Amino acid sequence: MASYTQEEFELNQKHEDILGKRALLLQQMEAHYEQQKAKKKQQCLMSQAAKERNAQILKDLQNAEKNLQTRRLLHPDIINLETRYWASVERKLPEWEQYLLGKGQPPVSETGRLKTRQHDFSPAQCKGKPPRPKPR
Repeated sequence: MASYTQEEFELNQKHEDILGKRALLLQQMEAHYEQQKAKKKQQCLMSQAAKERNAQILKDLQNAEKNLQTRRLLHPDIINLETRYWASVERKLPEWEQYLLGKGQPPVSETGRLKTRQHDFSPAQCKGKPPRPKPR
């Protein structure tokens, strides 16, 4: 009989341990659920704020696009100058690329001077001031 009460006592002790662990797990689950709820609420608020920001950005872009469409067009000489400038940049980029990336020296000509731009157009095409004379 004594062993029966000892066995009953041990089973009762295990039962109490299990109930304690269960209560602890339930508390942890409730705390996790509350955290999840708070996180979801925060995400909803952030999502709403992002939607409002995106709507404002879209509105700003549409206004900018509208302003660009109604903007006065540039003079053809300016457009021509800009086109020639970018063509020159594209032609010279391979020579200057290593220097611009910080991996080399600037390109130099046979005379030891830095390479400068060379005109691809005749002076008759240039409607501005005549070129300055080269120093001797």
